[in-house]
Amino acid sequence: MQYDEAKLTEYLLDPPSDIDLSSLDMARIPRHISCIMDGNGRWATARGMARTEGHKAGIVSLREIITACVRLGVDVLSAYAFSTENWNRPQHEVNLLMHLFAKTFIDELPLLKQENVQVRFLGDISALPARTREVFEYGLAECASHTGMVLALAVNYGGRAELVRASKLLAQRVLEGTLDVEDIDEASLSEQLYTAGLPDPELVVRTSGELRVSNYLLWQIAYAEFYVTDTYWPDFDRWELIRAILAFQNRDRRFGGLSAKR
Repeated sequence: MQYDEAKLTEYLLDPPSDIDLSSLDMARIPRHISCIMDGNGRWATARGMARTEGHKAGIVSLREIITACVRLGVDVLSAYAFSTENWNRPQHEVNLLMHLFAKTFIDELPLLKQENVQVRFLGDISALPARTREVFEYGLAECASHTGMVLALAVNYGGRAELVRASKLLAQRVLEGTLDVEDIDEASLSEQLYTAGLPDPELVVRTSGELRVSNYLLWQIAYAEFYVTDTYWPDFDRWELIRAILAFQNRDRRFGGLSAKR
């Protein structure tokens, strides 16, 4: 994606003292940034608030990161919003999250339209409560003509479930006679994933300091660079994102080969 230099300069005014924007290489911005948005509940608990208030605060951070990625010219921003395992949380918290998803999508549609953001969902949204599913489908239709950055929201998503689903789809094609077993390869499997047609994440950001992938994009992150920060998601802002990108640009990405420096 191309970026608007004037808008970016205005957006990144007055950086913190530890950030040198002159070292930010705009030619090496990750095409696909993926965020594991963790720590909402702990952020709230640390402030003596209900966990649900942390989820509300996390929405504000996601809004800022969407805008930041648009300004930086990122092609794809994906975010882990609700896993297949999150159904095991207390029912009142799950209910509130489903309500928040629907309300937030409606509230943020003006921003998505203003910034020409495309929307995709990763995961089985057919299993969501009817109201949430209807709002998601409405939002998808409203953004269908957009041509800008892709926002891919992982909702009711699990990496293992995605791979099982892809395997079943390939098996069905074999049974129908439209695919030979010998022709199954990485490309054909990738085409059956929720992320089909999108570049794999180059940078995965995990907030709250947890050191695990949590069943997220297991196939797609094979060669992603990870950036883990102790910052809780509600405190993750544009400057935290810039720190993550600067760290990414200082990595030696070898993809299984030898370093160019050796």
